[in-house]
Amino acid sequence: MKRKISLIGAGQIGGTLAHIIALKNLGNIVLFDVAEGIAKGKALDIAQSSGVSAFDVNITGTSNYNDIKNSDVVIITAGVPRKPGMTRDDLLGINLKIIKEVGEGIKNNSPKAFVICITNPLDVIVMALQKYSGLPHNMVVGMAGILDSSRFKYFLSKKLNVSINKINSLVLGGHGDTMVPMTEQTQIDNVSLNKFLKEGKIDKKDLDEIIERTRKGGAEIVKFLQKGSAFYAPAASGVEMAESFLKDQKKQLPCAAYLNGEYGVKNLYAGVPVIIGASGVEKIIELDLNNVEKEGFKKSIKAVEDLFNAAKKIDNNLS
Repeated sequence: MKRKISLIGAGQIGGTLAHIIALKNLGNIVLFDVAEGIAKGKALDIAQSSGVSAFDVNITGTSNYNDIKNSDVVIITAGVPRKPGMTRDDLLGINLKIIKEVGEGIKNNSPKAFVICITNPLDVIVMALQKYSGLPHNMVVGMAGILDSSRFKYFLSKKLNVSINKINSLVLGGHGDTMVPMTEQTQIDNVSLNKFLKEGKIDKKDLDEIIERTRKGGAEIVKFLQKGSAFYAPAASGVEMAESFLKDQKKQLPCAAYLNGEYGVKNLYAGVPVIIGASGVEKIIELDLNNVEKEGFKKSIKAVEDLFNAAKKIDNNLS
């Protein structure tokens, strides 16, 4: 029996998610959007490519939450995308209202699903989603670290003129301007980034620029597109998480997960490396951080806490 994957939001990310999931034959797909025509149109378009791309899954579009019933995975992209000059935080008030409705829809129809949130501002929205849906913390997770890490590795690969596949790195903390690329733990073809710095293959100024570009990665794309925001890389990142759950791959992936004492943080979602398998978030990996990384992570956590406090002022039910 094929697994069922429901995608809440049929915009650019939602449509791309549906296409990648279909190409990978991960399961039957329900594409949900309040604009029913968009969901149905994209579902039909993707389905009609199955004869060319040789996938065999059922894809339907809907605006009825009943159609997501008994989903194995739910991926959420519903919300207003960023516009030029808009920060992820500016989206809070608008997308909080949207995510409340989504959370209730999941609670009533797919309370046993593994839920992946992509909607920004990510860390706060995923916390709100968990509260609105009532699902266990290990079954609600945010997509951020995979995307941020991929951006960091891409920029580094171009600067060093090496294959991105030879770079091992990750980004921790909140999905925003305070995210923390783990330079101390970054390796290029099994050689530490620190050695590259010492040998002058990259200087600190260049590395600092790459870190800043990673933090502003989404804004850079928003500026180019003018309308909408990034969608290919976020969708690919979300699918990697879903696939690890569906196939019980137990991959170690950086995600926005619920912390209950790990890294000295309690009762908060933030980007950390986790193991995703058939039971959802099965383990949080605690890395040894140096003083600079600890300070950066602490600063990032403070930014997430401040924004969640702002969310609680908008909706007292989040307190």
